[in-house]
Amino acid sequence: MIYQSAQDWRDATHKRVLFYGMSGLGKTHLSNLLRGSGDWFHYSIDYRIGTRYMGELIVDNAKAHAMQVPFLRDLLLSDSIYLGSNITFDNLAPVSTYLGKPGDPSKGGLPIEEYRQRQEQFRRAEIAALEDTAYFIRRAEALYGYPHFVCDTGGSICEWVDGDDAHDPLLNELSKHCLPIYLKGSDAHTQELIRRFDRAPKPMAYQPEFLDRAWNDYLSETGSAADKVDPDAFIRWTYARALAHRQPRYDAMAKWGVTLTADEVAGVQTAEQFEALVASALERDAQASI
Repeated sequence: MIYQSAQDWRDATHKRVLFYGMSGLGKTHLSNLLRGSGDWFHYSIDYRIGTRYMGELIVDNAKAHAMQVPFLRDLLLSDSIYLGSNITFDNLAPVSTYLGKPGDPSKGGLPIEEYRQRQEQFRRAEIAALEDTAYFIRRAEALYGYPHFVCDTGGSICEWVDGDDAHDPLLNELSKHCLPIYLKGSDAHTQELIRRFDRAPKPMAYQPEFLDRAWNDYLSETGSAADKVDPDAFIRWTYARALAHRQPRYDAMAKWGVTLTADEVAGVQTAEQFEALVASALERDAQASI
């Protein structure tokens, strides 16, 4: 870890952290709070994905749908209008909309092979955005003068790394520049996330092997043909399994940094409180290792 003790952290003139954990446990909320303090640069991985690595794919997908409407097709072909993606830190819907859901096209689903292709595009984009972290640390300081830096990752980071592999290239790169901080929820948090997802299911990224198992198990269990699967029913069915699949992967990553509970983070209202909480977590780990 780049901070070997709580005192190292307190004394650091440049504090650099990376948040990871299940979506919905406060990563972006905490990142926004730190950004609002005026001293922290907020690097959003999902925003970088949507603007730098998947921007053209997102816009081209929107154009493809617009071209099916004769009125819009004529305007697009004559360059009378243009389409763009209005991604912000608080509105990342264009990314998830492009990812889509597999299943019946008449219900908004994608053929499974096209869905797999989009999943792979996202996997490559997320890894590339994570690899850009060191560049943005330098950029934040040299260009904007920010002393501190927070990398706000997506919930799927655990799908592309192996926390048990001491030589994992991405974790080694990230931990050279940031203190990884695991925002860990309780069983009650997990159940609330499942209830929330059931009310409003949204696309998410899956490890390819997990997706193949889930898709095949769903078809077998329901007896559905691939092109008749209800897209929302599939991702609802998959969500709890995806969380169970990710949990041990997050836990394996924990040794690369420190862990804060979602309840601890919920009580943070200032950057100073956050810095004190990280110091306490470093002290807690030091005591546990004695």
